[in-house]
Amino acid sequence: MKFIKDKEEERRDYIFQKDKKTKIGATFVSSVLIILIIAVATTYFTLS
Repeated sequence: MKFIKDKEEERRDYIFQKDKKTKIGATFVSSVLIILIIAVATTYFTLS
């Protein structure tokens, strides 16, 4: 099983494909997680 598949490879056993959609999706998910972590930390320090 391969983690990241190049666009030219003909495989079916991969998790992510190396293309623009995957990069945008990963950036979006990472950004949302960072914002949520900052929000939780800010709430914790504000209410403590």
